[in-house]
Amino acid sequence: MIHTVEIELSGRKVTIETGKVAKQANGSVVVREGDSVVLVTACGATKPKPGQSFFPLTVDYREYTYAAGRYPGGFIKREGRPQEKEIITSRMIDRPLRPLFPEGYLNETQIIALVMSADPLNDPAPLASIGAAAALAISDIPFHHICPGLRVALVNGEMVALPTYEEAKASTTNIVVAGTEEGIVMVEAGANQASEDQVIDTIEFGHQCCKTIAAAIKELVAKAGKKKWDYKPEPVNQDMMSKIAAALTEELRDAMNTEKYPKIESYARVDEAKAKAKALFEGEEYLDEHRAKAGELFDRLKESIFREDMLKARRRPDGRKFDQIRQIDIETTLLPRVHGSALFTRGETQAMVSATLGTTDDEQRIELLDPTVTSKRWMLHYNFPPFSVGETGRSGSPGRREIGHGLLAERALSYVLPDQKTFPYTLRVVSDILESNGSSSMASVCGGCLALMDAGVPLTASVAGIAMGLVVSEDASNYAILTDIAGAEDHYGDMDFKVAGTRSGITALQMDLKVTNVSTAIMREALAQAKDARLFLLDKMDAVLDKPRPQLSKFAPRIFTMTVPTDKIREVIGPGGKMIRSIVEQSGCKIDINDDGTINIFAADGTAAEKAMQLIGDIAAVAEIGKIYLGKVVRIVDFGAFVEIFPGTDGLLHISEISENRVKQVRDELNEGDQIQVKVLALEGNKIKLSRKAVLKEMREKLAAKK
Repeated sequence: MIHTVEIELSGRKVTIETGKVAKQANGSVVVREGDSVVLVTACGATKPKPGQSFFPLTVDYREYTYAAGRYPGGFIKREGRPQEKEIITSRMIDRPLRPLFPEGYLNETQIIALVMSADPLNDPAPLASIGAAAALAISDIPFHHICPGLRVALVNGEMVALPTYEEAKASTTNIVVAGTEEGIVMVEAGANQASEDQVIDTIEFGHQCCKTIAAAIKELVAKAGKKKWDYKPEPVNQDMMSKIAAALTEELRDAMNTEKYPKIESYARVDEAKAKAKALFEGEEYLDEHRAKAGELFDRLKESIFREDMLKARRRPDGRKFDQIRQIDIETTLLPRVHGSALFTRGETQAMVSATLGTTDDEQRIELLDPTVTSKRWMLHYNFPPFSVGETGRSGSPGRREIGHGLLAERALSYVLPDQKTFPYTLRVVSDILESNGSSSMASVCGGCLALMDAGVPLTASVAGIAMGLVVSEDASNYAILTDIAGAEDHYGDMDFKVAGTRSGITALQMDLKVTNVSTAIMREALAQAKDARLFLLDKMDAVLDKPRPQLSKFAPRIFTMTVPTDKIREVIGPGGKMIRSIVEQSGCKIDINDDGTINIFAADGTAAEKAMQLIGDIAAVAEIGKIYLGKVVRIVDFGAFVEIFPGTDGLLHISEISENRVKQVRDELNEGDQIQVKVLALEGNKIKLSRKAVLKEMREKLAAKK
């Protein structure tokens, strides 16, 4: 049986339907807004694989070009590796749902969202987040929360839910919010230097929308929901837990003290303690499963010690104050051949960041369902090699985490970049993480800003980023907000809160919560603490480089810009591109021509650019009445001569305008190939009337005046 519910948000209607397609999935829904249609399914295994030690949840969101009635570009007419938007959307569905699954649940679970139809107005990505919440809710998978997500934006001072592509592009604050009826679970935001209050207000609006969606999904569950599997987490073996705690609590607390031990040594001491925990159950009376369980219980003890120290002793593992930032070290211009570089070190996190300037040919071509985006001139790529945490591992193409971190830093810096007319370069920043112990993405923001300024990019303001954390008690009566979180604080804390911005306001924010009892009051306090940290970092950055370098690197391409009338573009290009190819060959420059008549000339030096500009100027020149030109006689006829005043443009020099004296035959005065000065008398349509007589008269009068 087919069941449907409707949701209305900001005047937009969204429908969720189940029971018509994909009926063999544990849960499946079709979500529709306008002509955008997304199928979302949820499937799960009834039991975990033997020896399974982690929760294997996978989320895949795909935008197939057929949804918009198009073919994929390129030679192979089939979609391949997911694009960045698909990967980011998959992550934004995964992040709020993963921590809400039951503790200890290890059954393989998969959510797939397929865009089946896409109109040119409505972004299907938020529909996938709504669909994932609905598909899980009506399924028999033991997921007991309803956690939808959606995009909200501040457009012309008004809050808008599910903004269109154009509205999102025009918005000053653009936020994806996911949450249950009880509280917010995830936020992903970009803002044009918004205040902390503006961001919180937009988040609260998004949470109200989540509640509206959750109410509709509840209605769908009442109509078509399946009975949930009976899953209960395995009870904690209190005898084993007590034995481990009695033997190792103090040793483990000492091993976790990163004020006393560097990160690598601390981790090694924790591993030694874990081995001792397993060794407590080596006797014949114990089985292998006891030793495996000892490792899990040891991890519980480790988390318990961390939370107890934080909430009761009010002490961080490295002894810092809750609002204290680790040691900051900054260097710029380290790499001699790159266009800009910076080494940003914060504690045991270190990012080597480089900036590269390119031409329009270096822009990334993009095939999205969004018709407003066809290319990118600004890219930030983040790499996380295994040596950065002292490990071995695969080193190849970036994974989802690396893509997500890179795009967060890219968004943070995008609001302070110069526009293409002001600075017509393609911009790429690469952040290579050399060491990591907390918030390498925010180190990439700081390093990326410094590398761009080192390259001479005229940023409108400096941007810094900081990672915040939160540890909160079950009843939320006791909590600790942490500035500049390190690895353990990220892993065992209840919130990972990354904030980037300028002195004026926030440009990017990412928040993930593992609990649903964090109030907006706590968020406001965390944002205020983050602002203090951001200003501290900006002071540190300004002490090293407080404004862009006045000159570009000598290795960066030079771009010179000129403008020609739009009706001259065809002449500059020439038939089949013949003229522009000739200019490129003569000057050695690379030339881009825009439809509005703007021409960008990319040259290694100013001399080459001047030559290209002269050649283009000659072709695109427009005759001016009263101006004198040095022209070339190209053709003689009985009634006068045609004189080329600049390449491709000639005018008529009538026989009566050749000399101050009467001329019987044109060839008595002129021959083809002669260079003469002529004055433009009149422009009649495409015809130009010239006079040599007027030039001779002016010369005679000037000589007479001197005498």
